[in-house]
Amino acid sequence: MENHITRTDNLPKNHFTETDLQMEWNLLLKQLRTNDPFVFNAVKAFKLVKLDEHIVQVLYPSDSAKVEFDKISGDFFNHFKRKVHNYSIEIEFKRDYENLKIEVVTKKKVFEKFIEINPLLKDLDDLMKFDLT
Repeated sequence: MENHITRTDNLPKNHFTETDLQMEWNLLLKQLRTNDPFVFNAVKAFKLVKLDEHIVQVLYPSDSAKVEFDKISGDFFNHFKRKVHNYSIEIEFKRDYENLKIEVVTKKKVFEKFIEINPLLKDLDDLMKFDLT
C-alpha cells in the first residue's frame, strides 16, 4: 500500500468568508434533502465554522452521524476548495454536546413561553388556577 501525500505549497490559498462556507453547506443540505433523505437527516444538525483562514471546524452531534458525514465530506470539501480557490483548508472535527440536549416540552413550559409573549396570561392563570401538570 502506497501513501500519497498531496503537497499544497504551490496551490492557491485565496481568502474565503464564513458566508461562502455557509452558502455551500446550505446548498449541499438542500440537495441532500431531495436526493438522500437518510444522509440529510444524519447531517442536518452539523455546524461548520470558519476558525481561521485555513481551518474549518465541523461540530457534530454524534459518532453515528459523523459516519454518514464522512461519506459525503470528501466530495463537499473538494468542491468547496475548488470553488473558493483555497487548497490548504484543514478540517477539524469537534463533538458538539450542546446539540445533544433535547428539551422535553411540557404543557407548563409551553404556557410559560406564551406568558413571555403575553403577560396577561399570567393574570388569567392566577385567576383560573390552570392545572398544567
